[in-house]
Amino acid sequence: MTQKKVTEMEYGETGVVIELLGSRHDLNCLGIRKGKRLEMITRQPIKGPAVVLAEGVEVAMGLEIAALVVVEV
Repeated sequence: MTQKKVTEMEYGETGVVIELLGSRHDLNCLGIRKGKRLEMITRQPIKGPAVVLAEGVEVAMGLEIAALVVVEV
């Protein structure tokens, strides 16, 4: 298993959240918590948002927030 930040995930790749860096409040508001399975849907170029599927719900987050989420793929 490999650890990477959400910003490093490839399209269609799935991973389980193992660590949240920085402010957890913002991530909790988005429904991102340890143990949740995420699938990378899209990552817009040039500082656009990353969109992940978190247990059936699409969640868009800025790249600064996405860089705080570490997953195991």
